[in-house]
Formats: sequence, C-alpha cells, structure tokens
Amino acid sequence: MLKIAVVTRYFPSSAEPWQGRSAYQTLRLLAQKADVRVFYPNPSYPSMLQPRSRKYGKLDPSYSPPDVKVSYHDFPTLPLLSRPMNGWMIARTLLPHIRAFAPDLIFSYFLYPEGYAALKIGKALSVPVVARSMGSDLNRIGDPISAMYTRTVLREVDFLVMVSRDLRSKALAMGASPQRICTMVNGCDTSVFHVRDRAQAREKLHIDPATKAVVYIGRMDVNKGLRELVEAAASLHPEHPDLHVYLIGGGPDKAMIQAAIDANNAASYIHALPACPFDDVALWMAASDLVTLPSYMEGCPNVVLEALACGRPMVTTNVGGIPEVMSDTCGSLVPPRDPGALAQALASVLAATWDPAAISAHMSRGWNTVSDELLTLFESLVPLRQASTRVR
Repeated sequence: MLKIAVVTRYFPSSAEPWQGRSAYQTLRLLAQKADVRVFYPNPSYPSMLQPRSRKYGKLDPSYSPPDVKVSYHDFPTLPLLSRPMNGWMIARTLLPHIRAFAPDLIFSYFLYPEGYAALKIGKALSVPVVARSMGSDLNRIGDPISAMYTRTVLREVDFLVMVSRDLRSKALAMGASPQRICTMVNGCDTSVFHVRDRAQAREKLHIDPATKAVVYIGRMDVNKGLRELVEAAASLHPEHPDLHVYLIGGGPDKAMIQAAIDANNAASYIHALPACPFDDVALWMAASDLVTLPSYMEGCPNVVLEALACGRPMVTTNVGGIPEVMSDTCGSLVPPRDPGALAQALASVLAATWDPAAISAHMSRGWNTVSDELLTLFESLVPLRQASTRVR
C-alpha cells in the first residue's frame, strides 16, 4: 500500500473544524486505498504578537476528523516578517516526523509555504513531491520572496495539479513544465449535495414559500463581491419586494458588509447570518432560487460545484476556473465589480424556469473520482522516482 505524507494547513483543526473541506473529503477516500498521514504545520507566534484571530494559537493535538490520520506541529513565526521564511521553517519542523513515517510520496495543498516545505522534505528523503494549487496561492502572492519560492515549486516538484485550466495557464507562465502538470477539477459529496425538495427545505429553515431567495455561502470577505451584491439587491428590491438575500458565513469583513446593508436600509431583506454547520449548506442551497458568488478572483470554488450538484442555478463572475464548469443551462456569468450587471443577472435568473435535474447532471463530480485520479497519478510517479534513484 502506497504511503502518502500530506503537508497542508488546508485541513480541519480544533480551531477551524470547517477548514479544508475539499482536502478532507479527498483524503478521507484516498485513505481507503493508501496509507495517508496529514502533517499540519501550525504557526506559533510569540505571546505578545499573537494575532487576534482564533484560528491561530495552540491546537488540540488529539483532534482528528474521522477516517484520516493527522498530527499538528507548531513552527515558530512572526506576523508578516517571517512569511518569506515560513516554507523553510515548516520543512525544518516536519522533516523528522515525515522521515519517521517513511513515505513513498509527499503531497501538498497550496504552493507556498506548504508546497515549498514539501519540496525541501522530498529532496531530503529522495521521494517524489506533488503540489496542488487551489487558486489563492497563484492569484494572491504576498511578497517578492514568496513569489520566488512559488516559482521554485512550480519548476522543481515532480508534478503539479491545478483545479482549473486558468490556473494551469498561470502556472505555465510562471515556469511550470507542460509535461509535469495537469488539471483536476474539484468535486463534491454527492451523497449530501443533490437535488432536494425546495418546499421541505424552506419549511426547515422557516423561509416563506413565496420568497425569491438568493443565497451566498462563504467567507464574509469584500473580495467575494459582497458589497456589489448588497448594492445589486438594494437596486432590485423596489420592483421585487419578495426578494431576500441570505449571506451565510463568518469572516474578517462581516462588520463592513453589515455596514453596507445598513447604509442601504436593507436589513429587512438582506440577512447576514452566522456560518452554518456543513450539513446545513446543502439545505440552504435546496431552499434557494439561486446561489450566487460574485467574487473578484477564484480557482475552482467548491460552492459552485455544490450548488450545481444541488440543481440550483448560479449567478457568479467569469473569473478563474468558474467559466469552465458553467454553461447557459445552469445560470449566468457576469463581470466582477459590476453591481449593475449583477443586478440584471439576478433578476433574469430569478425570472427564468430551470431544470434542477439537468443542472445537477451538468456537474455532479464526486470526491471518489478526484481521489481515484490522484491515486493513479501518485502510483505512476513512485516507480519513476525509484528507477531514477537506482540509476544514479
């Protein structure tokens, strides 16, 4: 059985049990066919410089989501200042633990710092390294040194996995080899995300059957286009008094979004709600008339795949890999940062008749497919590296 060490912070922890759902779902299934061990590097700040966010700090080492073995390892860091060195520090911290596991292959989510750490460890142990880009690691590189190390990962790992063709093009432009890169679209849990009865979902959530319900589920982040969504909804409401927008999630900009709602006197029909449990995400999608994601940039967002699997049309932006998974039969694409175009698309999609079964059939890709594709890739790389090592 193949032994796979996974280096990532994109994974559930005691501080963020909802984090890294896509990684967890993939690795949970991969662990049924391989020996998978997740090594989670946790930034450890000096007490006087501890960020206020609860996602930092000491983690419960006994926490582990079902079906995946994971260990949490603190590495020293300083806010902002140590970011260019985080890849080195993670590698130094994790190397003895991964060496003891003796993997056949190392896999990372995110190119920097985790991918760079995985590359350093892979070289030390002479095992192949595969890095997966999720989008933000190429779309929002924080500083020139991190950009340099990201290019190193793109050039030197044994294989790269991109979640969209758009990211693949960006990786190639930054130096990745076209012979060592593939596109592997994310999936979703089709046992959870599937077509359901809207009336039953609304009854559970206490939503009036006559409501035109627009649902956003994700981080409260202005880069997700939420100010534009508030503005678009406010412009539509006078002619569509039955419109209600549900913004579900937590995040750094929640106060700013609420201020935009209040400034438009829209609190009676734009509802900023807390993050919901994972099991309720599909329920909210089932209750909606449409799901929206007016983001400024994306890789291949799970919420789009999940909404389509639920048979709900999407109004979303034509950024990143989103156009690759959309079609005219499942919603509408708009340019980012354009509240007028967003309002027009929302009104058009709400007025149209949609076939939930057809939308679900368009993109209903399960995590089992993703895990099988990864395992096939991993199995192809291990004998190649072993043969190369013997030749040297």
